[in-house]
Amino acid sequence: MKLQSIELPLGKNQSLQKSPKIVLLVIFTLVFLAVVPYYPLTRYPPYLHDLNDASKPPSSSSSSSYDSKDDILVSTPSSDKCDIFSGEWIPNPHAPYYQNTTCWAIHEHQNCMKYGRPDSDFMKWRWKPSGCDLPVFNPAQFLELVRGKSLAFVGDSVGRNQMQSLICLLSRVEYPIIVSHSPDEKFIRWKYTSYNFTVAAFWTPHLVKSKAADSTDGPTHSGLFNVYLDEFDEKWTTQVEEFDYLIISAGHWFFRPMVFYENSKIVGCHYCLLDNVTDLTMYYGYRKAFRTAFKAINSLEKYKGITFLRTFAPSHFEGGEWNEGGNCERTRPFRSNETKLEGQNLELYMAQVEEFRKAEKEGKKRGLRYRLLDTTGAMLLRPDGHPSRYGHRADEKVTLYNDCVHWCLPGPIDIWSDFLLEMLKREGVRSHEEKLQYSRDRKLQVR
Repeated sequence: MKLQSIELPLGKNQSLQKSPKIVLLVIFTLVFLAVVPYYPLTRYPPYLHDLNDASKPPSSSSSSSYDSKDDILVSTPSSDKCDIFSGEWIPNPHAPYYQNTTCWAIHEHQNCMKYGRPDSDFMKWRWKPSGCDLPVFNPAQFLELVRGKSLAFVGDSVGRNQMQSLICLLSRVEYPIIVSHSPDEKFIRWKYTSYNFTVAAFWTPHLVKSKAADSTDGPTHSGLFNVYLDEFDEKWTTQVEEFDYLIISAGHWFFRPMVFYENSKIVGCHYCLLDNVTDLTMYYGYRKAFRTAFKAINSLEKYKGITFLRTFAPSHFEGGEWNEGGNCERTRPFRSNETKLEGQNLELYMAQVEEFRKAEKEGKKRGLRYRLLDTTGAMLLRPDGHPSRYGHRADEKVTLYNDCVHWCLPGPIDIWSDFLLEMLKREGVRSHEEKLQYSRDRKLQVR
């Protein structure tokens, strides 16, 4: 069933009583949302993990198997007026819904239990919005909603972290097969053959064109990047026109030393320590990069999809920066009154949201849709969810020895799929209203 089929063709001045067809459509929609969470998952056999057949679901313990009494099947849509991004983390004894031993999509550096993390309570929380409930992710419902569609994750390794989380959650129904156009794992594509649903990841740490300074004609400096703030990164901008959904995100690479270029000339930098180059701060580059990325999306002639901005997920280094011995060793979430968004996290969040709003306004002129996947507040409260030193062997030499940037799998970012599914379930009504408004605006322009 395609997502369009649940859109409600109701304008503000229309009456249900006047159209039996509309009444039937509304009834059908309500039945769909009520029935799909109870989709007959038992038609799938017991999960036999076969690495030679990636499309088969894995074997799993009873905690992640489907059962008619399992809470994961109880998935009713919350009020579309409720802010699902404002709330608290509450205990969830039913989690996790997959295991690190049964999902091959988990990157080694996020496989915390494999590398000896001694506690497991960080996996046993769920997000409770204030004033409503957020259903736990239902993989069958998600796959039905995206049947015949495609989703691209555009960004850095945290975006790839999100994609791997989604694949693991969906593994309870089906594993995808690789259908990549390129052997480069940074530009990978997967397909769920039973649902004709494609998932892709496009690696672009700065969202715009960028290169390590030592590999270009620019200033030579170890660890320094030349970032071309007004130039599209064509490695992804030329590939996403066909997609139905884009999830765009970026952040942590902007903490690194950068030289900023505009019109092919150096205009400033962030912590580059180069003579006669003004330090414009990372916020300047971050804002400009998002502005250019959104401009690229709005300039795509054939793109008709929905663009989600997945907002910045804060790191939680304590006792020093990432390269100064900082670590994240907490074992419980914060309550919302125990911390707040401030400093660098607030600056980055505000910069990307402000550019998002500008792009959303511009995109509406073409009938494009933008949605805010606002994960920042929820993730600010999860200092316990990072790999820390459990993303590698104790004797292994790695760049990010204590990883307080990425997220353990299973772990807190599994909630991002809860958010995404809820947004897709609400999409029918909202997108129809926007299409009506777009049609009205077009008619006024013609007049």
